[in-house]
Amino acid sequence: MYSVSINNSVFEVEKSAASIKVNDTILNWDITKTGENHYSVIFENNSFNLELVSIDKDSKTVILKLNNKSCEIKLKDKFDLLLEKLGMNMMASNAVKDIKAPMPGLIFDIKVKEGDEVKKGDPVLILEAMKMENILKSPGDGIVQTIKIKKGQSVEKNQVLIQF
Repeated sequence: MYSVSINNSVFEVEKSAASIKVNDTILNWDITKTGENHYSVIFENNSFNLELVSIDKDSKTVILKLNNKSCEIKLKDKFDLLLEKLGMNMMASNAVKDIKAPMPGLIFDIKVKEGDEVKKGDPVLILEAMKMENILKSPGDGIVQTIKIKKGQSVEKNQVLIQF
C-alpha cells in the first residue's frame, strides 16, 4: 500500500502483479514507452502524453508532465505510513536551524524576509564569491526567524546568515 499526494489530494494506491487499485477502484490503462522518459497513456478512451521530468529518491518525489502540465507527486510507502501512524515520521529531521556562509563573499541578494516559511530547496539568498553568483538554498523546512546580514554586506566562511 502506498499513499500518493498530488496537488494536495491524497490517494491510497495498491499495486499487484495484475492491476493497480486507487482508492479501491481498479484502473485499466494502457501505457506505452514512446521515447526516453516519454510515454503514451490510454485511460477510459482518452489519450495522454506523459513525460517523466525528475525523480528525487530521498524525498520520494516525482515530477511529471501530463499533456505538458507539470505535476508533483509525493509518495509514502508502507514504512513511511507506519512511522507516521506511530508519530515517528521524519518531519523533525527536515527542520533547519540556520544557514551559514559556505565561503567568504558578498551578499548579492536576499530572497526571503523574517517570518517567511521556506521549504527544503527554496532559494534564500545569493552570495557573490570569486565573481560568481551562488544561490544558497534552504537545507530543510522552517520559518525565517532572523536575517543576520544585509544586501551588499561582506561575510566570512561559516558566518551565520539566516536563523530559523
